[in-house]
Amino acid sequence: MTVVIGFEGSANKIGIGIIKDGEVLSNPRRTYITPPGQGFMPSDTARHHRAVILTVLKEALEQAGLKPADIDCVAYTKGPGMGAPLVTVALVARTVAQLWGKPLLGVNHCIGHIEMGRLITQANNPIVLYVSGGNTQVIAYSERRYRIFGETIDIAVGNCLDRFARVIKISNDPSPGYNIEQMAKKGSQYVELPYAVKGMDVSFSGILSYIEDASHKMLSSGQCAAEDLCFSLQETVFSMLVEITERAMAHCGSQEVLIVGGVGCNMRLQEMMGVMCKERGAKLFATDEQFCIDNGAMIAQAGWEMFRSGQVTELEDSWITQRYRTDEVEVTWRD
Repeated sequence: MTVVIGFEGSANKIGIGIIKDGEVLSNPRRTYITPPGQGFMPSDTARHHRAVILTVLKEALEQAGLKPADIDCVAYTKGPGMGAPLVTVALVARTVAQLWGKPLLGVNHCIGHIEMGRLITQANNPIVLYVSGGNTQVIAYSERRYRIFGETIDIAVGNCLDRFARVIKISNDPSPGYNIEQMAKKGSQYVELPYAVKGMDVSFSGILSYIEDASHKMLSSGQCAAEDLCFSLQETVFSMLVEITERAMAHCGSQEVLIVGGVGCNMRLQEMMGVMCKERGAKLFATDEQFCIDNGAMIAQAGWEMFRSGQVTELEDSWITQRYRTDEVEVTWRD
């Protein structure tokens, strides 16, 4: 039996999870929530993580019914993410590993999402759509790497949604994307927005600039409601994501799609992707907010796979990096 504890804190979620041979023993987390119209600053987010991380660690051990002696390896998010929160969590993970006398493992955040998705859904070899506040990538596994087939060339889709939420002062509780999704269900009028697919890549900054400008004019003149803008933004950006995912499926001859990352629990995105998969005779895999939103168990699961294949991170190499691409990691645990 191999037991791995995982520390995640690359953005506004702080989570610690424990995995034992594919079983999630515990997975508590806390979210740093700012007032409507505001984003989260790295320094404030790190302060939040420092304030609660030991409480979350205690919860993780208690829920799992384990003592430090029962842990085989300590995994932490090495990157990508926000510098100050990443450093905060890495420091605690390093300290815990030394205090407990356990090996340490730096995990790629994106790989954590993928491995958690594969564990929960049992997808075999899917095309992965990874969509979150900081990342948007279409990924396929080939020859010991997760290869990036297409990605955003500017901001992530989650960042686009979050920033639009700030413009029209939507609440950040529980998350701006969730609140946009609920408002979009009440929207009926489609407002035409720029559609920016460039080969296998997508661009969201122009759409954001356009809707920021249009929203002030259209809302003040009564041309449409905020719900209509939420509906239109979702339909446009999700259509772009479905298009590049389908193209990757055609290229790879794949019949499976796995959606991971925080935006992946959006039911409208899952619905649109499901229609495309059905038309191709393919299968869609997705998880709920327990596992698609940043959490400690996903870092523990990727760490479990890495540790079992013989990987460890020496203390002098246990730094963090804000830029850590998915395809930089050698996938030693898959055929």
